[in-house]
Amino acid sequence: MALSFSRTSLSITQKYFPSKTPTTKSTILNLLSYKPHNLNKFSTISKPNSFSLTITKLSKSPKPKSHLQPVRSLFTGIVEEMGTVQSLGDTKDGGFDLKIEAKTVLEGVHLGDSIAVNGTCLTVTDLTNEDFTVGLSPETLRKTSLIELKTGSLVNLERAVQPDSRMGGHFVQGHVDGTGMIVEKEPEGDSLWIKVKADKGLLKYIVPKGFIAVDGTSLTVVDVMEEEECFNFMLVAYTQQKVVVPLKEVGQKVNLEVDILGKYVERLLSSGFVDSFKGSS
Repeated sequence: MALSFSRTSLSITQKYFPSKTPTTKSTILNLLSYKPHNLNKFSTISKPNSFSLTITKLSKSPKPKSHLQPVRSLFTGIVEEMGTVQSLGDTKDGGFDLKIEAKTVLEGVHLGDSIAVNGTCLTVTDLTNEDFTVGLSPETLRKTSLIELKTGSLVNLERAVQPDSRMGGHFVQGHVDGTGMIVEKEPEGDSLWIKVKADKGLLKYIVPKGFIAVDGTSLTVVDVMEEEECFNFMLVAYTQQKVVVPLKEVGQKVNLEVDILGKYVERLLSSGFVDSFKGSS
């Protein structure tokens, strides 16, 4: 609230008449009824001829709405556990559900939360102490390898990160860019080389020593073979025990999500952003 003062009347009422319900105005007047012992010592302040008090409440203006939309979910590509598909198929209302048995990812999860299933960000629609269900749209089935799943299949699972989560992999959105096909698996010591064939539209974003999410697993690209339209990576023994990729056979599909930074760079270059700096120099 704001206080404003004016000098229009002759005196200040000395008596205070208490009301049954204290108000802001009565409290202020009570304070004003106190008479200082010696006003003369304040020589720099002249004694007012009159004093009146006006109380005005300031209206709270609403905060402007932000035009920035919050990121709904983000993942790291560090698989928390492998779940087991219990069932999948059409529902009575025309949808397509996928039910997965899990343990770790169920901790702290609620209906409507996001869980990455083989790198695909999906919304939890049903939940028990032993499993959860997600709905799959026709577009998800077209763009991902989830259509190849069957009862008993193992899938990579990861919950969306929290503000206090460690970023162990890289920024993974759970928006699958497309699928690749495993064309070669070759062991070397206790590690495993895997070569994947990808569409040219995706291959241009894949660079040696760069990040890529394969079935939701954050991996480092080793080489890119442009003529073969392939790239490869290596899995150490520990990783082979924790993710589903080494369990797949040659000819099977894997979900691919390229590093988002490459897309941003391409967008900036195509928009003339870099040329604008050249012109100003």
